[in-house]
Amino acid sequence: MKKRILIPIIAIGIFFTTVSFKSDFFEIAKQIEIFTTLFKELNMNYVDEVTPATLMDKAIKGMLEDLDPYTVYWNEQQVEDAKINNSGIYTGIGATAQNRKDKIIIVEPYKDYPADKAGLKAGDEIIKIGSVNIADLQDDAGELLKGAPGSTVDVTYKRQGKTATATITRGAVELKAVPFFKLINNDIGYIVLSQFNRKTTIETKAALVDLKSQGAKKIILDLRGNPGGLLDEAINVVNLFVDKGEVITTTKSVIEKYNQTYKTKYEPVDKEIPLVVLVNGRSASASEIVSGGLQDLDRAVIVGARSFGKGLVQRPKKLTYGTQLKVTISRYYTPSGRCIQALDYWHRDENGDPVRKDSKEYNEFKTKGGRTVYDGGGILPDVELESAVFSPITTALLKDNAIFDYATKYYYSHQMTDSKNFKFGEADFQDFLKFLKDNNFEYETETEKKFAEGLKMSEDDDLNKDITAGYAQLMKAIDAAKDKAIVEKKVEIESLLTDEILKRYFYREGLYNYQIEHNPEILEAVAVLNDAGRYAKILK
Repeated sequence: MKKRILIPIIAIGIFFTTVSFKSDFFEIAKQIEIFTTLFKELNMNYVDEVTPATLMDKAIKGMLEDLDPYTVYWNEQQVEDAKINNSGIYTGIGATAQNRKDKIIIVEPYKDYPADKAGLKAGDEIIKIGSVNIADLQDDAGELLKGAPGSTVDVTYKRQGKTATATITRGAVELKAVPFFKLINNDIGYIVLSQFNRKTTIETKAALVDLKSQGAKKIILDLRGNPGGLLDEAINVVNLFVDKGEVITTTKSVIEKYNQTYKTKYEPVDKEIPLVVLVNGRSASASEIVSGGLQDLDRAVIVGARSFGKGLVQRPKKLTYGTQLKVTISRYYTPSGRCIQALDYWHRDENGDPVRKDSKEYNEFKTKGGRTVYDGGGILPDVELESAVFSPITTALLKDNAIFDYATKYYYSHQMTDSKNFKFGEADFQDFLKFLKDNNFEYETETEKKFAEGLKMSEDDDLNKDITAGYAQLMKAIDAAKDKAIVEKKVEIESLLTDEILKRYFYREGLYNYQIEHNPEILEAVAVLNDAGRYAKILK
């Protein structure tokens, strides 16, 4: 017998008490009533058995999909995951992993944590957890790896075509906001800031104070790849280098209570020490507040590539049964008034894609000292470097795991005991190109997607027979253009391959030590700091 699902009238009453003042209450009540009766009738009368929870999940996704991608519904587990990310501490196997079809791929085992101690390596394919085959599981298989500290879990995995087993003893895992800092060249402090959780300011301040005690007279703050996190931590990190009372960011919304101005609250650690901040296309949100604030206050030179452009502010709202809605409430603006957000999800093109402002339409703004800076989404560095860029073809290679999978191949076919003399040379790059062809890597560009949509439309118009041959020629030309693009973006790709390969042999600590001596962005940051005239000229 089918279940009969009714939404309690009290739920509607609760909804009314939390609706914004700007809403049309009658229209809301009307739409809720329509939805409630539709849901009821569908569940009672549809020809086949339907699952209410599945229907509701799809209804929620449908309601949110035309908004920005950061306004999302979180189930109970996702709420817990968010808490873990913000705290930086959890219990598990100590590795990042990726769900792929019928398996879990170990992306990075953290040094000296449970997965590493059990012998797991990046690229290992977990196919079985305990007695459960991953291929038979529809839910998130990664949940099976979690458990109480000291408990064990048996995993079966494949490595280079061979099957093996391992027993992992779970333990507490601490994700450091500052995983690495070091004094380089006797007077430059280098700090890697990888995320903004509740320990970010404490760890960054401790690293800064430690480096200064070692003799650091200049600082490099590395925010490359930092996806952001807690807003207060971003404000407090800037506060380490600027006076109390400085405006770092403002948020603007059509809802008055979300219009806020965020200022520094404490005395700085050092407001004079020369500072360079590194960013790239994966530096987002809180990273952009830090880099944008320091740039607008003329407190730091920004080096790298334009940041991601995520300037939308979210706030979690509690729902029933432990679930939440993470809803976008406002936009971030830098002290000069620049909007950080790159894509406009409220204005879309004819294909339904969000609009990005054209470079010809970028607006000028002035820093505290009168320098000209521009909007356009993200933070544009004062010193731009090709090696820090993420072009569409490079992004496609990352998305399709081509760089990750090649690094796995490289690791098992090359011996390396010392990273000092490592260089990913021309022969290696040619081998990578051969690897792509041998493994039939297919990375679809936006151009291909649009042409494929056009071909599909031609079938509906009964024109496909006439244009199929031309379409095949077009796709061949695009494939040739993609091959050319890979070669043209060699600098970007080699940099990413180098990083991924070195992590396999020497973990992140080894990678950071190598980058200090070889990475183009770090070397440029050092060059800027060592040239006082150039540093001052950029900031003036």
